[in-house]
Amino acid sequence: MVERSSKFLLIVVGSVCFMLILYQYVAPGVISFGSPHGYFTEEDEGDIFPTPDPHYVKKYYFPVRDLERTIDFQIKGEDVIVFLHIQKTGGTTFGRHLVQNVRLEVPCDCRPGQKKCTCYRPNRKETWLFSRFSTGWSCGLHADWTELTNCVPGVLNKKENKQKNLR
Repeated sequence: MVERSSKFLLIVVGSVCFMLILYQYVAPGVISFGSPHGYFTEEDEGDIFPTPDPHYVKKYYFPVRDLERTIDFQIKGEDVIVFLHIQKTGGTTFGRHLVQNVRLEVPCDCRPGQKKCTCYRPNRKETWLFSRFSTGWSCGLHADWTELTNCVPGVLNKKENKQKNLR
């Protein structure tokens, strides 16, 4: 008889512990064992991530005038967009969008099975985009700002001279 009651008690206690653990996964934060705050209050809903230090001043690294500025890009002129690919920041996705999804007068020509697309200006066969998906890794794999600054003018001049010589 003692064995049956101890087994029954063990099953009941185990079931209660299982239900408490399950409830914490399904509705976390509703019951806080040992938490001084208990339930959420209306004050907590306003700021999900409160600042740990009341003297902390939020800093914005980019001035608003820089974020809201407009740049006059002349695709028919001599302007070139140089895409600096930074690893693990979504740069590959953004680079693909530049060659595939940007609405232009003359869109980039992307052929199936090829990694590079040709992005020519509307009035001549010169590229307006310098990126991995338009010119390939012309300046090396994951070239940084310094490498691109030194490399891009030479690569563009070399490509333009080849095209001019072919005419």
